[in-house]
Amino acid sequence: MRVVDSHLHLWDPEVLTYRWLEGELDTAYAAEQLLDDRIEDVEEQFAIFVQADPVEKQTIDEVRWVSSIAPETGVVAIVAGARLDRGRKTLAHLDELAAFERVVGVRHLLQGEKDGFARTPKFIEGARAVASRGWTFDACVRDHQIPDVTALTEAVPDLRIVLDHLGKPAVGTDDAPLRPTAEWRRDIADLARHPQVHVKLSGLPAEAGGRWDEDQLEPFLDVVADAFGEDRLMWGSDWPVSAMHASDEGGEDFFMEGVRDDWCHTIAQWATDRGLEVDKLLWRNALAFYGIRRPAPGVAS
Repeated sequence: MRVVDSHLHLWDPEVLTYRWLEGELDTAYAAEQLLDDRIEDVEEQFAIFVQADPVEKQTIDEVRWVSSIAPETGVVAIVAGARLDRGRKTLAHLDELAAFERVVGVRHLLQGEKDGFARTPKFIEGARAVASRGWTFDACVRDHQIPDVTALTEAVPDLRIVLDHLGKPAVGTDDAPLRPTAEWRRDIADLARHPQVHVKLSGLPAEAGGRWDEDQLEPFLDVVADAFGEDRLMWGSDWPVSAMHASDEGGEDFFMEGVRDDWCHTIAQWATDRGLEVDKLLWRNALAFYGIRRPAPGVAS
């Protein structure tokens, strides 16, 4: 089995400033920590770095830092941070990003924006600029914002979009699981009608607060598999965010090694059980979506 982790975060508060970090997350998760938490029993493993939201003025610095540690972390591509609603400033920022060979796409975090933000003229103008470069867009939204992503696909039909974390549906926990809602199923089906949109099989462990099992999450995986098919799904770890486990005592979350490995093999087993081609979900689809030539064998195996 070979793996491209389509959604990996790296950060170091000693290098960059992240105002959102707290608790166990407020420490370095970079090369050393990643190498201690590798996926087991695979022939090759690489990753696509997705921006970790440092302060806005450090967006380029983040790309520069990740590029510097890419060889040792197996990062073959970067989805950089970019605000798409700044007009000429957006275009200038995209020009700066283009100087880095590993940048293949951008993410403007939509989950913290007001509903309808992705439908505004300024944002659509920026999205068109991304599409004109042949880059991708990672859409990180809450479940109720999925219709905004659908509207964006209709406004910018040549923009390749991947929905992060299945749109963050409410999944409950292992001892109090929730079923997929009718609204989320409907919105996923609507989005899937647009062939330029893919979905990342990522983030559900975080939505469960780190307390999850296969029976709880597989109904959500089944919905996106039925809607999108095996050619438009890609596995992602959402490491280290999805490696946080909620304390049973109600204290701070704590980091658990091995969750990345567990989630990868959970997806592989689920795909096998459903008759889906595992190599597509864990390797080929991510490379194809992000336009990455096949990584050199053995670099990060």
